[in-house]
Amino acid sequence: AIAAANDAWHDWSEMDWEQRAAVFLKAAELLAGPWRDTLNAATMLNQSKTVFQAEIDSACELIDFWRFNPHFMRRVYTDQPASSPGIWNRVEYRALEGFVFAVTPFNFTSIAGNLPTAPALMGNVCLWKPSSTSLLSNWLLMELLREAGLPDGVINFIPGPGSMVGKACLAHPDLGGIHFTGSTAVFHQMWKTVGANIASYKSYPRIVGETGGKDFIFAHKSANMKKVATAIIRGAFEFQGQKCSAASRGYIPASMWPALREELETEIAKIKMGPTSDFSNFFNAVIDKSAFADITEFIDYAHASDDAEVIVGGGYDDSQGYFIEPTVILTDNPHFRTMEEEIFGPVMTLYVYDDDEYQETLDLCDQTSIYALTGAVFATERTAVSLAMARLENAAGNFDINDKPTGAVVGQQPFGGARASGTNDKAGSYLNLLRWVSPRTIKETFDAPE
Repeated sequence: AIAAANDAWHDWSEMDWEQRAAVFLKAAELLAGPWRDTLNAATMLNQSKTVFQAEIDSACELIDFWRFNPHFMRRVYTDQPASSPGIWNRVEYRALEGFVFAVTPFNFTSIAGNLPTAPALMGNVCLWKPSSTSLLSNWLLMELLREAGLPDGVINFIPGPGSMVGKACLAHPDLGGIHFTGSTAVFHQMWKTVGANIASYKSYPRIVGETGGKDFIFAHKSANMKKVATAIIRGAFEFQGQKCSAASRGYIPASMWPALREELETEIAKIKMGPTSDFSNFFNAVIDKSAFADITEFIDYAHASDDAEVIVGGGYDDSQGYFIEPTVILTDNPHFRTMEEEIFGPVMTLYVYDDDEYQETLDLCDQTSIYALTGAVFATERTAVSLAMARLENAAGNFDINDKPTGAVVGQQPFGGARASGTNDKAGSYLNLLRWVSPRTIKETFDAPE
């Protein structure tokens, strides 16, 4: 695959940018039309998404990526330096030397489609290592791209164990970059491997990653209680909480808590759970046996703890599929394990604070987690919103005011976080595309001095 990528690099990197853009614009049209139902159905069956979640992901978001990225590419190329009299200065945005290693997650077909294609759009060649639990939808994307006219060797589809594929790619001297979405632990290991091999690479590899999250919803006493409840239910439980952006911890003022608890108990009880083939189901199975075991271990831990209580859900069943009920934990310990550690499942932990300790609790929220991906504040008092924005400035790369922390839209809310959540290179914007080019500054003097 590396040899095939290297063979394709010369023609692809030198191809006019309009011709590269045409491939992905055509892919967007194919996905919006004849391929739409196929990719949605594959994502429903392969990754256990409802018809609504699949349409948002494998159709709408990926179509947006493939349409917006050519627009952003043109914006990158038109950013040129000033020229003085008798001199013409310009910048050439070259493809990276070598290949980009794209490692994609199971939870979003759109991310799987974007991570190899964003670098490819900028003239790069890629090795794409898909998640082992989303091979069906990802392979269909590869077939779609071939129909759209993508030349062989530009993107190479390499399913297999991460330890095997990653070892070969990260050790190769032609590694030009890494485009990654996945766990923080895996990203740490990849970065360490790059560091250990740094002297053997032809160029310093670009490392772009989006990793974990411990995303929050923070309610002020002035917030609308029903809006907070809806944000918790949708933010924490859509797609079974298997989103990097999913709400996983909440801070609730004491004055709101009794009414909010009743609302959560009433509304969550209405959630229908079952297979994706029944379109009336809001809630489906988690991705696999390993995820089921990890998530239920957190629930069992909360059941056995003295400083936490499972107040909604908490049940689970793997007799046919891996089903876990939407679960809400209440704790009086703001550093309880499920307030700090990423779960990546349908488990939301709430902490109730005194109304007059809003500022102190904002600081607590900021200092509790190693992650900084998404977060939301709910308040109608503008001073409360302003204070939250200041105190939580570095707590989330995507920050929502009076809305759930999920659902970032390409071209509207570029996505990414910092701290242990990644390099914050903002997928869905020109900022991400800048990582996949190596600028060459050219100065041409028309009448050089003698």
